[in-house]
Amino acid sequence: MDLTVDRSASAQSVMGGVRPQLPQGLDILEIWHALLTAPSLQSQLRYAEYRVEVPWENSGEEIRVAVDSLMRTRELPWRHMRDTGPRLYDLRALIDGIWLEEGDALTYVLGMRLRCGPQGTGRPEQVTAALGVKEHPLSIHRTKLVLAES
Repeated sequence: MDLTVDRSASAQSVMGGVRPQLPQGLDILEIWHALLTAPSLQSQLRYAEYRVEVPWENSGEEIRVAVDSLMRTRELPWRHMRDTGPRLYDLRALIDGIWLEEGDALTYVLGMRLRCGPQGTGRPEQVTAALGVKEHPLSIHRTKLVLAES
């Protein structure tokens, strides 16, 4: 996260003040001083990786075929309803990679690397719908954020 303070403080002091306010299970690992003129963390974000558990009553081979088919698709027109109305875009352009991590007869875990940026941000639940999964994912865990190389 980006944090702006109104006066100079040591990293340890800031960490000590913020830690007690964090939700349970969330911790601060490092703090770096950055200039106010430096690009925001959000503007540096390029990809997010996810581990997505989906209900799938078909075989593992069928989900592999669905993933391969989607990854070979050049364009995937998508419509997402927002508060301001529908937004139309190419969902395929937001998908960098999808892979099958594990599964059994009823559920499968997919790995996904989705683009983030001004052109849009990939959403795991939209990708699973594009794969033909009829139900909402059972769980979505973001496992990694990839920043632009400086």
